[in-house]
Amino acid sequence: MREPSGHRRQRHQWLVHLVLLILSAAFLFPLVWLVSTALKPIEETMRQPPTIIPSSFQWHNFRDAFVYGADKLGYVPFLVYGRNTLLLCILGVSGVVVSNSLVAYAFARLKWPGRDILFAATLATMMIPFPVLMVPIYAFFRSLGWIGTFKPLWVPAWFGNAFSIFLLRQFFRTIPFELSEAARIDGCSEWGIFRQVVLPLAKPALAVVALFHFMYTWRDFLGPLIYLMDQRTFTLSLGLQFYQSQHGGTQWHLLMAASTIVVAPVIVLFFFTQRQFIQGIAVTGIKG
Repeated sequence: MREPSGHRRQRHQWLVHLVLLILSAAFLFPLVWLVSTALKPIEETMRQPPTIIPSSFQWHNFRDAFVYGADKLGYVPFLVYGRNTLLLCILGVSGVVVSNSLVAYAFARLKWPGRDILFAATLATMMIPFPVLMVPIYAFFRSLGWIGTFKPLWVPAWFGNAFSIFLLRQFFRTIPFELSEAARIDGCSEWGIFRQVVLPLAKPALAVVALFHFMYTWRDFLGPLIYLMDQRTFTLSLGLQFYQSQHGGTQWHLLMAASTIVVAPVIVLFFFTQRQFIQGIAVTGIKG
């Protein structure tokens, strides 16, 4: 007897959900292990076989992660690191949103000689690995006297990013050109069309670009490692490494507690912006 199609479809959905749950658990496990280690006593962090649930929850580890160094082995100013990181995020996100939206609008909505060739060249820059450019970029910033300052970490964001330009261009191309033509007939300038017609409709895509760059800047380690020299200018990612080296034999429970506090803002931000994030990714991925 042939199985009804409705039963086959339902069984298929259960199988898909099971696979998704397994994959979700695999991706979530590092975060669970991070929080678990942050709540363990120091003697349990290296126990064999390892345990996920601590024998006793050491909530004071989160406090000790910030004050332990001040009492024992040197002060680690995480609040200063957080302020520096937040400043770089604000400057970088502002630059990415402004510069990339302007460039993407020119590629998507304006007609000018060499547009497609230049856009292809822009996308080609994504294939150049950063280690190839690291030395010449460092030499360039050193000639400007920017080494040891925040400028190498946020000024480039104001000159466009190939991936963000591509993402916004794809979204701008989904906006009907009839809206621009109607605004142009009403006497609106090109700048007015961009600011009053296109940008309000592109909020999901702009939110995606802003969120991507915020997460990149928040967790960036290589850039601060190359350009920052003074501990007072360190970011959170670099501060965690400095924290580990400060304490010689790593206090894993305190390091994981500090890492949990550093990761938490990104998780909270994504939780509150996930609707705009998914909407922006879906639209730019389907059309264009």
